[in-house]
Amino acid sequence: MDRSLLCTTSSPSSSPYLAAQFGPYVGRNPLFLSLPVKGGRVRYRVSLVRNSASSEAAEEKVTPSSSSVFGGKRELSGVQIVADGLPPPVRLASSVVIVAGALAAGYGLGLRFGGSRTIGLGAAAVVGAAGSAAAYALNACVPEVAAVNLHNLVAGHDDPTTLRKEDVEELARRYGVSKEDDAFKSELCDLYSRFVISVLPPGGENLRGHEAETILKFKDALGIDDPDAATVHVEIGRRIFRQRLEAGDRDDDVEQRRAFQKLIYVSTLVFGDASKFLLPWKRVFKVTDSQVDVAIRDNAQRLYSYKLNLIGRDIDGTQLINLRQTQLLYRLSDEIAGEMFREHTRKLAEVNISSALDILKSRTRATRGLGQVIEELEKVLAFNDSLSSLKKHADAAQFAPGVGPISLLGGDYDGDRKIDDLKLLYRAYASEALSDGHLQDSAISALAQLRNIFGLGKREVETIMVDITSKAYRKRLSQAVTSGSLEAAPSKAAFLQTLCDELRFDPQKASEIHQEIYRHKLQQCVADKELGEEDVAALLRLRVMLCIPQETVDAAHADICGTLFEKVVKDAVASGVEGYDADIRASVRKASQGLRLTKDAAMAIASKAVRKVFLNYVQRSRGAGNRIESARELKKMIAFNTLVVTELVADIKGEAPAPPPEPEPAEEPPKQIEEEEEEWESLQTLRKTRPSKELEAKLGKPGQTEINLKDDLPERDRTDLYRTYLLFCLSGEVTVVPFGAQITTKKDNSEYLLLNQLGGILGLTGKEIVEIHRSLAEQAFMKQAEVILADGQLTKARIDQLTEVQKQVGLPGEYAQKVIKNITTTKMAAAIETAVSQGRIGIQQVRELKEASVDLDSMISERLRENLFKKTVDEIFSSGTGEFDEEEVYEKIPSDLNINADKAREVVHELARIRLSNSLVQAVSLLRQRNRDGVASSLNDMLACDRAVPSEPLSWSSPEELADLYCLYLKSIPKPEKLSRLQYLLGISDDTAAALRDAAERGGLPLASEEEEFAF
Repeated sequence: MDRSLLCTTSSPSSSPYLAAQFGPYVGRNPLFLSLPVKGGRVRYRVSLVRNSASSEAAEEKVTPSSSSVFGGKRELSGVQIVADGLPPPVRLASSVVIVAGALAAGYGLGLRFGGSRTIGLGAAAVVGAAGSAAAYALNACVPEVAAVNLHNLVAGHDDPTTLRKEDVEELARRYGVSKEDDAFKSELCDLYSRFVISVLPPGGENLRGHEAETILKFKDALGIDDPDAATVHVEIGRRIFRQRLEAGDRDDDVEQRRAFQKLIYVSTLVFGDASKFLLPWKRVFKVTDSQVDVAIRDNAQRLYSYKLNLIGRDIDGTQLINLRQTQLLYRLSDEIAGEMFREHTRKLAEVNISSALDILKSRTRATRGLGQVIEELEKVLAFNDSLSSLKKHADAAQFAPGVGPISLLGGDYDGDRKIDDLKLLYRAYASEALSDGHLQDSAISALAQLRNIFGLGKREVETIMVDITSKAYRKRLSQAVTSGSLEAAPSKAAFLQTLCDELRFDPQKASEIHQEIYRHKLQQCVADKELGEEDVAALLRLRVMLCIPQETVDAAHADICGTLFEKVVKDAVASGVEGYDADIRASVRKASQGLRLTKDAAMAIASKAVRKVFLNYVQRSRGAGNRIESARELKKMIAFNTLVVTELVADIKGEAPAPPPEPEPAEEPPKQIEEEEEEWESLQTLRKTRPSKELEAKLGKPGQTEINLKDDLPERDRTDLYRTYLLFCLSGEVTVVPFGAQITTKKDNSEYLLLNQLGGILGLTGKEIVEIHRSLAEQAFMKQAEVILADGQLTKARIDQLTEVQKQVGLPGEYAQKVIKNITTTKMAAAIETAVSQGRIGIQQVRELKEASVDLDSMISERLRENLFKKTVDEIFSSGTGEFDEEEVYEKIPSDLNINADKAREVVHELARIRLSNSLVQAVSLLRQRNRDGVASSLNDMLACDRAVPSEPLSWSSPEELADLYCLYLKSIPKPEKLSRLQYLLGISDDTAAALRDAAERGGLPLASEEEEFAF
């Protein structure tokens, strides 16, 4: 079967159901009964009590009579009439009488006409057989007679559901038939099939919910067994499948598919759990479990949806209990049922919301009033309260799933386009709640529920409520100010707090409104760019009434009045050095005093404008092509500061400009004063920045330093700018003549006074300025000192030469000594590293350098010091003395070279192991060369390595050569302990060693002749 049979597809078509044309039930039917062919739908009258309270009345359906479903009554004929009139005992007795009479008649006829007894017996047998056949025919037609009477019994009921099981059983007993008789069983199945087909609605119609109950009732009345009834359901499914194959268009195909789904669902309800093995849908129609589940689910949803549509806003617990029973009867899962119930309640709420929106957006809202909008929303809230209370009901476990508060999520109003409409409704309800100037607890609860129903976010609701409550607060505040109640209140703060409490308004938001009101009043007062006494008094009165803190007032004045003052300052600064005249100064003084700005606020505004100009000068200075042009731009900035900014600051403060007082000695520690004085005296360039009285009188008043670029430029940039102008002061004005020559045309010590003013503009401290001068002098001294100390040697003549250079550049002595030491140390370090690499410096020279306080750690790298240690240890192992001082090698030498002692010990052990075997090989080689002294030295080296790393006896291919080595070492008259250790290392036994020693005492060593020849 095509699995698309079970796909859920709806079609608007309502073509007549073709089940009326189905043939009779396929089975043994000796009467060959068939269904009547009708052009219309066969229906019957059913009376069914509904579960819903809104449908308690019986549903009436005007349908044709029962005869149109099962056909008309059937007539008996022939022997059937006789059998119908005989009860089972009489029929049995009649059969016996017929057989006996036939036997007797046959015997009598045979005896009479045959004349013999034999012929009589034969005739009796023949006539008896005929009588038996008649008796059999009479009994054989009984099941057919019972089937006809059963058909007539069912067809005789106007409502087949009124058929009683007792009537069917009585009919079977009357005729003495069993349900297993073929004819009777076939009639049962045929009647059941006709009834099921008539009960199921056409493909385009939905189930009504009573089908399973009606079929089950009729099935029980007929007394048909479940396996036979299940076979009927499967056969109906086959017929629907054949009808689908014969369908000529898509609509018919959809109808048959839905009809098959309904058959599966109704069959499942009829047979219950037994349907899993009684109805082999998967085996017969090749469908899957999921497709069967889909058919059951879709039809259950349609039936449950029909029940939900009967429920309105006046829902109660009884309806919910009945709805739960209906859900279980329809075999619908709790999850799907809950979702459908929530969707139903959402649609009910959406009706009121849509109505409220139509009224709110209607042009006739003024006539209809906002009350209808609130009334619709109140209906939604009341419905939501009802559902919430039912969810908390004691019998909530017996209610249909999904009972709870309403939510518009997933419905028509779940979208960005609809959220604005919901906000309008929320705003309208909140405005109505605040219409009397108070926000009650009930209104707060209702707004919270409305927010949850609409699915609005917390920020969205807060924005709406702040807007509405702000307007209400402004209105109440305006009324309080107009009536004078606020001014007459003994505590303004308590009065304002009461207003906030009544409106449930955030006091912080109220303070922002107060600030906005004060700022608006201030803007009105400064419309003429000046604050008069009346304006000040009005602002003070408003500030007291609204409890505005002083910080807020200052900020408002700094913003509003500062904007006006900033324009005046910008005009003054833009006038430049030549345009800052008496009129501009008067306007600055008027604005500073008339706007009632504090000196700090006015200075902050002026500082911002002036620093922008300073930064423009700095930018042009950086973009200049050379140092001279850069210094000229800085010089213009200094002039601007002196002639414009200094006057501007004096006008803002309302005082005549005067030179800053000399710093008192008590302001800083005496030690610091002395150090700075030393710097002034030693650094000539720094000393020149201190103007003399004559120079001060010549140049005029000094510039201001309150406004500077300390916070606008990093320290490095400010230092570079100061250094640039300092180099300009050292070199002076330079003019380029033909052929590339440069001539200093102007060099005046007055530039150093401007340099001092530049330091104030850049915000440099005295310590930073001293450091710049010192670093510049140090660079000049270092360049000349590197030339003088090119070879790193410091002589008396060179010291005098360096002292003269130090005086010329004005560098303090301690810094000059650091430079000299750095140069000599660097040169010496290079020479020492070269000597170590070339092997010209050993451990002895290192110790001499350390005694001379030379920092070898910084001059010799760690790698070279480790190489020097290896070289020293290797020299010890190759010295030929046989001595090894552990303290010297493991402690003193690593300490002198400042290397790791553990690492040094590992190096010694590694060298000793390598050197030990090499010394034996070298000794044998020298033995073969007959070099006695070399042999002794090699054996001593081997003993030294053995002392560093004790070794096992060494092996050699020729024991005689080992004995010769022992003999030669014996002749060198070694110490006894060395000779004993050598004996152990060479593997010479005590007897052999004793014999060699005795031979040596007697002067009879075996190498004597060879030694004489060697000596020759």
